[in-house]
Amino acid sequence: MNNRIKKLSPWAWVPSLYFAQGLPYVAVMTISVIMYKRLGVGNAELAFYTGWLNLPWVIKPLWSPFIDLIKTKRWWIITTQLLIGAGLAGIAFTIPTDYFFQLTLAVFWLMAFSSATHDIAADGFYMLGLDTHEQSFFVGIRSTFYRIATIAGQGLLIMLAGRLETYTGNIPYAWFITFFILAGIFLMLCAYHAYALPTPPNDRPAADVSSGKLMQEFVNTFISFFKKEGAGVAILFMLLYRFPEAQLGKMAIPFLVDPIAEGGLGLTTEEVGFVQGTVGIIGLTLGGILGGIAVSEHGLKRWLWPMVWAISLPDFVYVYLSYVQPESLWPVNLCVFIEQFGYGFGFTAYMLFLIYFADGEHKTAHYAICTAFMALGMMLPGMAAGWLQELMGYQYFFLWIMVCCSITFLVTAYLKIDPEFGKKKSS
Repeated sequence: MNNRIKKLSPWAWVPSLYFAQGLPYVAVMTISVIMYKRLGVGNAELAFYTGWLNLPWVIKPLWSPFIDLIKTKRWWIITTQLLIGAGLAGIAFTIPTDYFFQLTLAVFWLMAFSSATHDIAADGFYMLGLDTHEQSFFVGIRSTFYRIATIAGQGLLIMLAGRLETYTGNIPYAWFITFFILAGIFLMLCAYHAYALPTPPNDRPAADVSSGKLMQEFVNTFISFFKKEGAGVAILFMLLYRFPEAQLGKMAIPFLVDPIAEGGLGLTTEEVGFVQGTVGIIGLTLGGILGGIAVSEHGLKRWLWPMVWAISLPDFVYVYLSYVQPESLWPVNLCVFIEQFGYGFGFTAYMLFLIYFADGEHKTAHYAICTAFMALGMMLPGMAAGWLQELMGYQYFFLWIMVCCSITFLVTAYLKIDPEFGKKKSS
């Protein structure tokens, strides 16, 4: 059994593991939004309740130490993948019911906790199953396959649901089939990983560490995070840098779907899958790649403000779309590409700042806390976005988003960053 790590190349499990990490997150955070929209749920309810689904990713640092204490990382991966697959099937079977909204939300909620736990175990297993050289080599591969999962879920699956809506004429049945297929894919991934994942000798529960001692260490680590220099400003930055995007992202799909008469663009489900899940993801990926290259050449401090402008100004395309409401799909694709490219470029500064602030003792735990604040910064504004949109209408809502960009500029102005951070090391 232990020889499996020698027999199977990391290529046999790293890509599929991070594909499996991306799919449930996309299902919970994006596919759920368009599904509820197509099933007639209002924007205020949709944004508020799906916003709550961020919570497991916000609070996952609270139970992450116990993933080390109980069972192996490999056990957690297989178990959570089985639970996620069962959850996806549960969503499929509750969609045709009279109480689909309440029932599917409950299953999404349980699935979100399983997915957040899977993230912890998968990232830990990655470090155990690979040596340091392999970890460096495969970091780009894992990101690529996570992005492929995003395209598959946010693009292809939504396009499939749209095609089924047209073919069957029955929207609930179309989404039932879509989630049933997704459940099948995920259970096959679970079965594959039960075979393909190696069994590293150092992947074992920390039997010699008591839960009390572990919790004490966790509390000390948590306290040390808030004692870091500039912690207050850093936390405000983590919470508010994406304040406009947290609201825009939650209402982008409803805007694309809602009829022209209601201020939307009246796109079909299949068209939304192509615009958001394919064109948008390509723009996001290219922006992120370019952002990484730029920072590696001149450092984060040099590129910080261009990235702030990049994540803010392109939001204006939604103001344009809400006033013009173009009938052709190409300007919609172009606008979404521009906005997502700018977001990908500007988001680079955010992620690198998390790494910068987490550096030092307990960097792994501190980075996990940073990502919790990141998730909270998306959760709270997103929950209120639907209510604001219904109150203002799409045109004024997108103008409000542009006003909110001033908050991004304000919290960035107080950051202090080492000019050398992020630069390529000179030989």
